[in-house]
Amino acid sequence: MERIAVLADVHGVLPALEAVLAEEDVLAADVIVLAGDIASGPQPVETLDLLTELGERVVWVRGNADRELVEMARGAFDREAPDAVSPWAAEQLRADQVELLAGLPTTVTIGDTMFCHATPRDDEEMVLVDSPISRWATVFDGVPADIRTIVCGHTHMPFARQVDRRLVVNAGSVGMPYGAPGPSWALLTPDGVQLRRAPLDAEKAAERIVAESAFPDRRAWVDEYLLNTYSDTEALEAFRPRAEG
Repeated sequence: MERIAVLADVHGVLPALEAVLAEEDVLAADVIVLAGDIASGPQPVETLDLLTELGERVVWVRGNADRELVEMARGAFDREAPDAVSPWAAEQLRADQVELLAGLPTTVTIGDTMFCHATPRDDEEMVLVDSPISRWATVFDGVPADIRTIVCGHTHMPFARQVDRRLVVNAGSVGMPYGAPGPSWALLTPDGVQLRRAPLDAEKAAERIVAESAFPDRRAWVDEYLLNTYSDTEALEAFRPRAEG
């Protein structure tokens, strides 16, 4: 297997993305997989531009927030927005960026590893580290038997666990990590999986977003997501009702 760096849930946070991309093992990776929810945040245009500059090293997977940005940009989003930043972010995107997000696959397979955003069958389905095996079995029904590792994001909480002879990895979140501060990402190598966190000066990152982003509520946004870290316990309890379906 190649050395693969997995970056999930960047959410348009450019300083966090830059911190992860500067990591030695990300620089040395053969492939960088983006596991969805890439641009919906305070710096959507800059985030997409930086990632496209990396060229063919990057493998893109679409997340639910990316899908929603496309729908909003095209005037096809007909329900309440999930947050305040996404409608604004959709308005900032250039036409070529909307087309880029619209054309992304929901799953990508490299060797015997499948990459998705939430689950292979649904880009916003919730499965948690402590979900029962019966729930995982339902979620993975239809996944080819030769897929031995499934890598996702979506819940912003990193973990690695065995599920009936398969390894399931959640890379956490680059831009909005839960459980512990610092952008989280995952490294897959022939020797196994490592869950990593990149160093980030949250105060400086917050100052930079306030200075560079035009999002009207950027100060409140950085206070909630950069200068504060949601507990994994809080997040698990909040997500649990959606994960029991």
